[in-house]
Amino acid sequence: MPGRVDLHIHSSYSSDGDVPFRRIVRLASEKEMAAIAITDHDSTSAYPEAIEQGKRDGVEVIPSIELTTLYDGREFHLLVPFVDWRSPLLGRLIERVIQGRIHEARERVERLIGLGYDLTWEEVRDEAAPFAPLGVNIAQVILRKAAETGANAVKLQPYLGEGRTNPAPYAFYRDHFLEGKPAFVPRRSIDLLEVLEGIPETGGVPVLAHPGAEFQRVQKEDLLVLKARGLQGLEVYTSYHDPEQTRSYLRLARELGLIPTAGSDFHGGIKPHIPFGFLRDGDYAMVEALRLRRP
Repeated sequence: MPGRVDLHIHSSYSSDGDVPFRRIVRLASEKEMAAIAITDHDSTSAYPEAIEQGKRDGVEVIPSIELTTLYDGREFHLLVPFVDWRSPLLGRLIERVIQGRIHEARERVERLIGLGYDLTWEEVRDEAAPFAPLGVNIAQVILRKAAETGANAVKLQPYLGEGRTNPAPYAFYRDHFLEGKPAFVPRRSIDLLEVLEGIPETGGVPVLAHPGAEFQRVQKEDLLVLKARGLQGLEVYTSYHDPEQTRSYLRLARELGLIPTAGSDFHGGIKPHIPFGFLRDGDYAMVEALRLRRP
């Protein structure tokens, strides 16, 4: 079956996504894509309805998720195409991630208040509801209040108005929440190695997302360990990678026998620099290769 694929797309069931999954499936159909995977952060709420929508619109929708995990003190994002969204183990993993995220968000808010920002936990909680807050949700609250009321406007000028860094919430995230930044807090997510060992029980195929992302900095030594624990694929083609990173991770994937995959990491309005369907490197052969690795 020929056609383009995108195996990393977020819907409004992600706390940092704003496009309903039905609209996403229709967009994929309009662009004559063969298959997509909706990979909401630590959520499978789009399933099974998204699969049924895909059947109606002529697009294969592969059930998936993006799990937030920790390895070697770093945050690693794991895609799990072909996952069984009804899996009890998956449900337990998701609940652990959510509880950890709530603790992280509370601590981030406390640190920002200590830095003099006009912010409350209730505002952040309501911004993300019904999901657990992400760092970008906290940034959205602060930036919106600055634009509406002028709160902290001088301090936030690099993210507001003409010449602002785009997208502003992610720029604020990088400047405040990464390790070494003023509002950094240790992550409290689940262990990646533990997750990899359990993924076969969920029916999914573990694929490491955007290995070149600044917060991951994945090296060959990492991939050797992760492959030994069950990693099957590596997201090579992604909006996070420049051409040199793409070439480097493609070489590593081939060398280590990992399936190279393609995913745009589309989120909608919060990442306006990533339009839907811009990624041209995804091929249906990737789906076929992943299907062969299913447990």
